Amino acid sequence: MTETMSPAMPDVSIPAERGVLLPGACDAHCHIFGPFDRFPLPGDRSFTPPEAPETALRRLHDRLGFHRAVIVHSQGHGRDHRPLLDALAVGRGRYRGVAVLGPDVSAKEVARLDVAGVCGTRFNFLAHLGGAPAPERIQAVLALVRPFDWHVAIHVTGADLIRYADLIAAIEARVVIDHMARPDLSQNLAAGREILCRLLDSGRVWVKLSGADRISLMGAPYRDVVPFARDLAAHAPERVLWGSDWPHVNISGPMPDDAALVDLLTEIAPSDWLRRRILVDNPAKLFGFDTPPR
Repeated sequence: MTETMSPAMPDVSIPAERGVLLPGACDAHCHIFGPFDRFPLPGDRSFTPPEAPETALRRLHDRLGFHRAVIVHSQGHGRDHRPLLDALAVGRGRYRGVAVLGPDVSAKEVARLDVAGVCGTRFNFLAHLGGAPAPERIQAVLALVRPFDWHVAIHVTGADLIRYADLIAAIEARVVIDHMARPDLSQNLAAGREILCRLLDSGRVWVKLSGADRISLMGAPYRDVVPFARDLAAHAPERVLWGSDWPHVNISGPMPDDAALVDLLTEIAPSDWLRRRILVDNPAKLFGFDTPPR
């Protein structure tokens, strides 16, 4: 367990730019931690997060105009899914969940998570989160979740996307690549972009246009990320999503302003039609939300 603490959460009180969000808008990638008096951090966590409970997430979404969210379980809580399950129960219909399953998870536990509103499982390939999972572990987890038609979230860096492209392509489920595969903007992006587009062209792979603050070399307002994100949105508009990544754990720079991240979407997706696909239609299709009327 690594004793790192992310910066304190910002108090976002400024609404996102008028007209960016729409009825049914979904934050497709966010996390919660705590409250720690009910859900203490376990000893097997990979980092120490700030307290960021569902009540704080809901306040943020209400200010920004999000009506739905996908809460991704984080290894800050180890294998303890109780905070996620509590949030799903409190916000039933508003939230879906993504679990991080260990090698000893049972089929009964997966069924329980499914009933609660979990619709995906996540594999982390980053070193500080434990490194690439063994192929046999991936296959074992896939076998458990296949009956429930869960999607598979993949958290990789640009270099590892290239390294594990064949493994990702072989997954017999819908796959979601987190944070645009975290490309290194200081390097030539051609190879990584080609592989990511090829995966998107399979029809089974989606990508989250999230993590601009992690990818940017320039810092806020992160406009150096726009060309790469815009290319992905234009290449596969029916399989791109957007997420805030709140509360932005394990970052080294200043805490991002979530309203600014939402506003950046007007540059990534300049048309109303494309923003609706990213924020409403695509997440409704992938995560099983009802599609609001136009």
